[in-house]
Amino acid sequence: MTHLVLARHGETVWHAENRYAGHTDIALSPRGREQAERLGRWAVTGHLAAIWVSPLRRARQTAEPVERATGLIARVDPRLRELSFGEGEGLTNVEIERAFPEAFAAFQADPVASHLPGGENPRQAAERAIGCFREIERRHPDGRVLVIAHNTLIRLALCGLIGVPLSRYRTLFPSILNGALIEIRVDGDRTSLLRFNVPLRSTGAAWMEDDER
Repeated sequence: MTHLVLARHGETVWHAENRYAGHTDIALSPRGREQAERLGRWAVTGHLAAIWVSPLRRARQTAEPVERATGLIARVDPRLRELSFGEGEGLTNVEIERAFPEAFAAFQADPVASHLPGGENPRQAAERAIGCFREIERRHPDGRVLVIAHNTLIRLALCGLIGVPLSRYRTLFPSILNGALIEIRVDGDRTSLLRFNVPLRSTGAAWMEDDER
């Protein structure tokens, strides 16, 4: 069985206004860079076999301190990029509601059946993310792998893996903190959620290793 530690990238320059980033390639904010450094400090004792990362800049910048701390080279996989929000990218909720009131209302009611205009089908995004996780499991059958990805993609993948309807991803998992960690154990068709949304402290500490492997 494989342990996957899923990390959302650090805070970005759009965080303060809560803009939909999606495929838009934006950078980390100064706070996001500090969150990335905390992740690097955690990784020193994280017992990692590998690092996999989204190709988007905010995720790759988050991976850099981890690479320095561990000596591992992150594998960049396009399947880990964030869901595209189409015409909603770069906008806030207020701006999207003003521009597409009916579409936004439908999105709020069911974000999977009624994704934002021009955006990616969330079912396809979940499939590509889970496909990536399955490949990681095959390549590291007894390892612990850090996966640095994105808020919506991780939530969709979690729902798919644990058998929850994808349409519930926004209510079951309202948000993943920037730089926070989630740990799952995957063993074929069985997935266990071990830890969720664990913030890293300034020292990089996240949890006690009570289940050493």
